[in-house]
Amino acid sequence: MEIEKFAPLFDKPEFTDQEKHSIGPFFTNTDQSVCAVTFIPPEVIGALCARTSRAKEDLRAIFLNEFIKPFLEDQTQYGKSLSELIEFLHKNPLEVIFSNPKGREFYIKWLSQFGDDSIAQMAGSHLLYSGISQLGIKHIEDMRLGIAPIEKSTRYVDYSKKIDGHYLYYTDPTLEEMGLKKEYEEVMDNLFSVYNEINTKYYQHLEAQYPDEKEKMVLRTKAFDVARKLLPVSTLSSLSLFGNGQAFEYMVSRSLDNKLGEVRWIGKRAKEELEKIIPAFLRRIDDQDSKAYRAYLSERGQRISKGLEDVKWQKENIPSQTNVKLLDYDGDGENKVMAGLIYPEAEEPYSRLLGRVRRLSQEDKEKILSEVLKDRKARFYKIPRAFENTYMRFEIVMNIGAWRDLHRHRIHTQYRQKFSPYNGYDIPEELKEINMEQAYKDAIAKTEVLYEKIRKQDVDLAQYCCTLAHKLRFIQYQNLRAFFWEAELRTIPQGHPDYRKIEQEKIKLVQKIYPLISKYLLVDMNDYTFARRGTAEQIKRKEEELKRYFEQKPSGGNIK
Repeated sequence: MEIEKFAPLFDKPEFTDQEKHSIGPFFTNTDQSVCAVTFIPPEVIGALCARTSRAKEDLRAIFLNEFIKPFLEDQTQYGKSLSELIEFLHKNPLEVIFSNPKGREFYIKWLSQFGDDSIAQMAGSHLLYSGISQLGIKHIEDMRLGIAPIEKSTRYVDYSKKIDGHYLYYTDPTLEEMGLKKEYEEVMDNLFSVYNEINTKYYQHLEAQYPDEKEKMVLRTKAFDVARKLLPVSTLSSLSLFGNGQAFEYMVSRSLDNKLGEVRWIGKRAKEELEKIIPAFLRRIDDQDSKAYRAYLSERGQRISKGLEDVKWQKENIPSQTNVKLLDYDGDGENKVMAGLIYPEAEEPYSRLLGRVRRLSQEDKEKILSEVLKDRKARFYKIPRAFENTYMRFEIVMNIGAWRDLHRHRIHTQYRQKFSPYNGYDIPEELKEINMEQAYKDAIAKTEVLYEKIRKQDVDLAQYCCTLAHKLRFIQYQNLRAFFWEAELRTIPQGHPDYRKIEQEKIKLVQKIYPLISKYLLVDMNDYTFARRGTAEQIKRKEEELKRYFEQKPSGGNIK
């Protein structure tokens, strides 16, 4: 099929016939780069998908080696039960189980009475991608609610691996038609080559500098943090998704007619695998109304451009000089938050409460706030919903690599400009320590030359050339409650230094406009050389805590 030419590279896992037999019932396939999960208990699939961020191999291989093989080889009662379950599922495959005539008749009856969306919101599935680009991943993660994504980390996983002699990056076949494929691959290969060199040299430099460091992963993470900025937006990474039926229908709809071939392929493969387990939730995608809706979704950017042409709007490339700007905010915000705090306990209209709050002295306002928040000890003590009564609009410019972490905060309005080189790029200071700054700059310079060549023909396709070092300009329009959550999470010592600095700048701006409330922020304004020191001890403590928990459960987790 035409769309298959846009399929990314895929390192197909090698399974024996017996291994395929063992894991086959739990996935919609065992040999393709996209699959859905079928009969795996929620806690197990949650643990498996969580491995995505640091896994070097296919999740199906991890499931086999860690969740299946050890128990089948161990002749406990659990192992025997697992073997019987596998055999039962082979005799009664998912197509049979999910297409039970009586069940389907019952479902059709309820679907017709209560509507697609209300039912689709109550059922969910897991979908696994073994390798799609950062551009493709961000297309999916741009969705606000209904999906929960986890992608492979660039902080913990080495991206120097090759598949059939090819580095892990996406190559759109359209580049060949443009006559730019050869140059594109040369530029991408050079990025990965320099990435490898920086990663190796800086890790060795750190080992020599800190010979007594017990947590070697701390040094490895620091090396990845420095090197990863050279990874391009075309970098292939794994992505695991949990989504409800409504969210997956929207994801597929907004992908199938996208300008980018990779995104169309992402949508097509999602539809093919999800139709094996939740076909009713996707049945509307191909009807005429949905096709018109899909076109509407995919053409919005083009329509905006057409509108600008109609009014003779001249586009200009204007780089930003400031990392964080507070564009606007509600000057009455603290009073509105206070009124919101009082409202549930009052018997008065909001407008009257707000007027009374405005007349309170700062001292009295402080007394009320202190009483509400004085015992808040940690960031997971949620701030009251009343803090959603005021909003702030930030314009931020930061490198794409660190932006991806802030992009995950979806309970606010965010939108961005296209990936481009026009806002410059970050240069890690650490490169000077290993004499790699010039090689780094040269590698990025080549991407910018290539970007301009591709942009003349396709501005969307040109985005693949940008690196994680290039700066992105975007808007955050968030309420004060969302700000508290983001600021407190993204300033923890374990956070990446790049986004910690952005959050610290935001905090300083908010402290000026909302001094009464901002004093209750639980944030860390310090700088740290190594972000993840102490992680090993934290993991060990958590393992021991979980072990005690499961030992105390009625089943004890000790099925013999």
